[in-house]
Amino acid sequence: MKDVTGGFYIPSLDGMRAVAAMLVFVAHAGWSHIIPGGFGVTIFFFLSGYLITTLLRREYESTGSINFKNFYLRRAYRIFPPLYIVLFLIALFALAGLIEHQMQPWAVVSQIFYWTNYYMIFYGEEYLVPSTSVYWSLAIEEHFYFVFPVIFMLAMRRFAYASTALLFFSLCLLVLLWRCWLILEAGMSHEYTYYATDTRFDSLLFGCIMGVWRNPVADKAWELSRRSSYIALCGALIVLLFCLVWRNGTFRETLRYTLQGLALFPIFWLAIRHSDWLIFRWLNWRPVRFFGVISYTFYLSHLFSIFMVDRFIDASHPVRALIAFVLTFSFSALMFYTVERPIAELRRRLHTNA
Repeated sequence: MKDVTGGFYIPSLDGMRAVAAMLVFVAHAGWSHIIPGGFGVTIFFFLSGYLITTLLRREYESTGSINFKNFYLRRAYRIFPPLYIVLFLIALFALAGLIEHQMQPWAVVSQIFYWTNYYMIFYGEEYLVPSTSVYWSLAIEEHFYFVFPVIFMLAMRRFAYASTALLFFSLCLLVLLWRCWLILEAGMSHEYTYYATDTRFDSLLFGCIMGVWRNPVADKAWELSRRSSYIALCGALIVLLFCLVWRNGTFRETLRYTLQGLALFPIFWLAIRHSDWLIFRWLNWRPVRFFGVISYTFYLSHLFSIFMVDRFIDASHPVRALIAFVLTFSFSALMFYTVERPIAELRRRLHTNA
């Protein structure tokens, strides 16, 4: 489970990243009435919560503590360069007059300092850097990881893994109750429950639960029978299909996120533990995994590619979507080889233990 650089690596997770990125892209490319782009973001959240918790767990089991400095250094080296480069390049296009914009200083500042989601809730997205509204989800992740390592270490010092998972699940239920109160009693907008950190961090916590309870890579002694695995997988797919089919607005912004988090648990568990099964094998194909590797920059930049292609290329809708995909993929691969990989190597040289 190690990559070529010596770091901890779960191949199936790159495949899941590719799935999430493709769901978001196809939805934004014009098929949101069929493809649930928001579910792609939920997959990203679950995956991120699981991976970070697994890494923290491995560190805690090895050293008895968490090195917060190294944790935040890893996040900064991984997250900051693509985010700020994409933001700067698109803003440069706008300031040069190549694309129309209504950028305002405080809107851009909110993006720089990970406050995009709350800015969009209260002021909309028209004053942001064009085609960067997806930064709202990055804000939620950074808010979550600003406090989660401390919560994790405190929980580990006081509880067993199962009790820690129960604590996380209790927090998920509190978030569900909070969403229900906001929608049913306070009359809060659906935009708030979709974008706000306080209403969406349970999507990360469900992944964190799998990190400490029945972890498919850390708890090898626990196994499901093949029959139980198939039942769990079919049940999860039925729940996800139900969440997709039932379009009720109140359900969408309250219970749906909780059901999706519960359904993703068996899907991720089986995809990681049984990556050799035919239904999951394609997640580990090299092209799919590479797409997953570059999916972060792909996610950040895809809206701009779609916008530019729609504006300047006269072709059928599917052809424009294909061109936008190729452009985004190419830019993301270029960023990986020229920015992300060199910066990862720089981090390893400057911070050996980070």
